[in-house]
Amino acid sequence: MIKPSFKTIFKILVISISIVAFSSCGDDEDDEVFIPKPKGYPRIYFPEKTYRLYDSLCPYSFEIPTYSNILNDNHKGADPCWININIPKYNAQVHLSYKVITNNLDTILSECRDFVVKHQVKSTGIDETIIVRDSAQVYGLVYDIAGNTASNVQFYLTDSTHHFMRGALYFNSVPNIDSLKIVVDYLRKDIVHMIQTFNWKGIEKKKLKK
Repeated sequence: MIKPSFKTIFKILVISISIVAFSSCGDDEDDEVFIPKPKGYPRIYFPEKTYRLYDSLCPYSFEIPTYSNILNDNHKGADPCWININIPKYNAQVHLSYKVITNNLDTILSECRDFVVKHQVKSTGIDETIIVRDSAQVYGLVYDIAGNTASNVQFYLTDSTHHFMRGALYFNSVPNIDSLKIVVDYLRKDIVHMIQTFNWKGIEKKKLKK
């Protein structure tokens, strides 16, 4: 048995290293570059907008999406005409709380603003949209609250003398506007439709002058 000399082994080692080094070289364009995959969210498919009338013994009526249902608010301290528009598909609810005005509209409006202000800590901005429907005596504001807040859309409606309704959109999940923004925008359209079809009972509609 012939043992290879140290010199022979050294030559073989040098040649092997050279081959490996040469094979590792090449154009930068051919090198495989690993880039972290950006975070993604599941695609959401939205149903076509269709609505149905919601009416009850309470002094208001409006249209709600056909993919929603009404639940009574069973929280402690809730009044009989406090309800939730439940939207199971998106794990969301629109909380509605009704109050009778008894010469205390300023106090009620102040409380409503306080609910909105509570979200300013995590909000990146708040936009207000004025609601004026003279024919139905429906007036109010819609608050669009940007950022990772518990509620991104809140609003109130009143006839300014007898009735007041406050509403707020909530999700039963940790706030993450990056994933929820598209759903918030979709459900906001339902809130707008609700406001456009909202009526107080026992109030005669006014005929607007042309």
